[in-house]
Amino acid sequence: MSLSFIGLGQMGKPMAINLLKSGEDLIVFNRRAHHFLEFQGKGARVTRDLSDVAMADIIFLCLPDHHVVNEVLFGEKGIFDRLIKGQIIVDLSTIDYLRTIEIAEILKKRGVGYLDAPVTGMDARATEGSLTVMCGGKEKVFEAVKPYLRFIGNNIIYMGKSGNGQLAKLINQLLFDINAASIAEILPMSIKLGLDPEKMTQIINSGSGKSFASEFFLPRVLKNQFVDGYPMKKAYKDLLSAAEISAKLCIPTPVLHSATTTYQMALLSGHGEKDKGGMICVFEELLGVKFRS
Repeated sequence: MSLSFIGLGQMGKPMAINLLKSGEDLIVFNRRAHHFLEFQGKGARVTRDLSDVAMADIIFLCLPDHHVVNEVLFGEKGIFDRLIKGQIIVDLSTIDYLRTIEIAEILKKRGVGYLDAPVTGMDARATEGSLTVMCGGKEKVFEAVKPYLRFIGNNIIYMGKSGNGQLAKLINQLLFDINAASIAEILPMSIKLGLDPEKMTQIINSGSGKSFASEFFLPRVLKNQFVDGYPMKKAYKDLLSAAEISAKLCIPTPVLHSATTTYQMALLSGHGEKDKGGMICVFEELLGVKFRS
């Protein structure tokens, strides 16, 4: 069985390294070659030519958004015309739900299996191979790919038809966004009213207000550290996807809408390079306070 992996970014690189543990032949593609020596040293083949990876039995993608996925698959130099019946595309990227369904339909007509398999977990879990992987597509395709996904994650969940993997990831991310936005809004108020930020962090993370967002971000906010999570300007795509689904299917999302407004304020205020913990800067600036040690 031959494998290829396209995209060696923050999450893609450790996932590709873990796939080497399968013992299968692996070739990796990246536009920049700065990780190539490391992969060659571990026994992988490397390339900057998409045609080199197009003939693998299973092709893994880990790309920033649906625009890049579309370019790699269907662009002028994309791999679509080289694909043959029986190959499988596994998209580990987090991309738009509706676009995912379109991609699945195009590949189906060519006889190419497709699994949307976004992951959740920070880069440390990607390195450990302990990510959660949410999979959408035909069950027989999932079963064929599952042995390789076990090198990437320890919680591999089949969600059903194509698009359901991305939809599950989106729902998870939206709850995370709402939690991060609520932290950003409420905690500067506590400082404005004279409470101690370190003590508030201790109370929240041991009480009913605790969430993964509070546990991850608050200790970092206290240290003025906003670079350990995915940058907001790149993660904004999830909120755009949710807004499109909400409008198209007439699903009201008032709490999410409010969180999106906070997110937008952070982007417009120049905090897009910060992780989602950086949303707190919006309300700190409005109230003239800092939630710091």
